[in-house]
Amino acid sequence: MILDRMITVVGAHAEGEVGRVITRGVLPPKGATMFERMQTLEREGAWLRNMLLFDPRGSVNTAVNLITPPAHPDADIGMIVMESDYFVPMSGSNLICTVTVALETGIVPMQGKDTLVRVDTAAGLVEVTADCSGGKCRRVTFRNVPSFVMHRDRMVEVPGLGPICTDVAYGGMIYCIVDADSVGVTLARSEARDLVGLGERIKAAAAEQLPSIHPENPDIHTINQVEFAGPVQIIDGVKTSKNAVVVSPGRLDRCPCGTGTSARMALLHARGALAVGEPFRHLSILDTVFDCRIVGTAEAGGMPAVVTEIAGCAWLTGISQYGVDPDDPFPEGYRLSDTWFR
Repeated sequence: MILDRMITVVGAHAEGEVGRVITRGVLPPKGATMFERMQTLEREGAWLRNMLLFDPRGSVNTAVNLITPPAHPDADIGMIVMESDYFVPMSGSNLICTVTVALETGIVPMQGKDTLVRVDTAAGLVEVTADCSGGKCRRVTFRNVPSFVMHRDRMVEVPGLGPICTDVAYGGMIYCIVDADSVGVTLARSEARDLVGLGERIKAAAAEQLPSIHPENPDIHTINQVEFAGPVQIIDGVKTSKNAVVVSPGRLDRCPCGTGTSARMALLHARGALAVGEPFRHLSILDTVFDCRIVGTAEAGGMPAVVTEIAGCAWLTGISQYGVDPDDPFPEGYRLSDTWFR
């Protein structure tokens, strides 16, 4: 067997969402901060994302994370998130997968029920508490970077749909949030394909009509995803809601989506519908759960923001080594619209 670029990847999923983690075979990109390192990898190492995410080695339903030494002096590890269309500043499900892999493979030592792991992300420092016992990371709780609303109750003209009311909020990525009832969807599994097509159309229109720039980092300026938000109900005394996030270029997030949940909680708080300290339970299209709350208020570039806490679980699925045969005609893979939507 002759393979170039031998890379070790540990498979994992967080509440159904696949987040593979590179643990060996890739040098850390250059940069003074994790955001600069992410930009370097995107500019000079996009082959890595393409090789591991695109067919024939990857799939549309996969994200890949690179563990690096941290840039922040208080962090234990650094993390760079690679999705199909974007290198994104932060992802909750990928963070849960990455921390679980780091603990269960010994990259970070386990220290019992309240193992503290500080993760340096391109969005900022994220503090994680992991419940560890018996050699397993059983649950991960993280405090996200400040989340805030960028646009409220804005009308977007969507070709073929007409005007729809949207909100835009940041939770580590920028989300266009749409009330599910307002566009006639129930967030049932049977709607998955229709949700993808609808979400991609809304995202394209919102990105053009609602410029959204992070007040502290102008390089964060893209509406990454559309989040369809179901109604909030009281179940067992806890405010609970289902959601479905469309991940470009055309699939649904299988988990409740950590950064999308943070964006949703920021919007609910701005509307007076979720108080600091109040429990919030967010469900995915698979009915998997993140247990959440707002732990405090903050500011981001002078804008009112909230600090959210999100808890969920990840499970390891295997260990693989990837490489490229020197004669392989697809060293960086390919995409076809039968599964990649576009």
